[in-house]
Amino acid sequence: MENAVLCWRFDRFARSTKHLITALEEFRHLGIDFISYQENIDTSSPLGKAVFTIVGAIAESERNIIVERIKGGLRKAKDQGKKLGRRPIIDKRLIETIHSMRNQGVSLRDIGKTLNVSKSLVHKSCQKLNPPSSKISTT
Repeated sequence: MENAVLCWRFDRFARSTKHLITALEEFRHLGIDFISYQENIDTSSPLGKAVFTIVGAIAESERNIIVERIKGGLRKAKDQGKKLGRRPIIDKRLIETIHSMRNQGVSLRDIGKTLNVSKSLVHKSCQKLNPPSSKISTT
C-alpha cells in the first residue's frame, strides 16, 4: 500500500454517508486507500469497503437521532417558557450608568476603566443611545 488516508475515526472525517462514499470513490480513482484506525476498517479490500459503507450509515443515523433529540429538548424548553440563549452581557442599570457618565462628557475609555468593562462594550451601549449616524469620540 503506497498511498493511504489514515484517520482516527471515519465519522470525524465526514458527516454523512453520501460524503463518505463520495470521498471513498474519489480516493479509489486516485489510487488512495482509506483506513480508519479506531474501527479497524481498511478500504483496500472489498469487505472493508462494504463494512465502511454500513458503519457510515449507522454513524449518520446516530447523528440524526442526536440532532432530533436536541431540537426536541429546545422546543420543550421554549414551550415551558424557559429563556434560551445567552444572558445579556450588561444590565439596564449599567447601561444607564454608562449613558449618564457619557452625558457628563466622560470618555469611553475612562467609563470602561471606571466600571471595569471593555471600551467596546461602552461604545455599543452608547450606540444604542445615539444612532450610528452621530459620531462618538473614542478618546
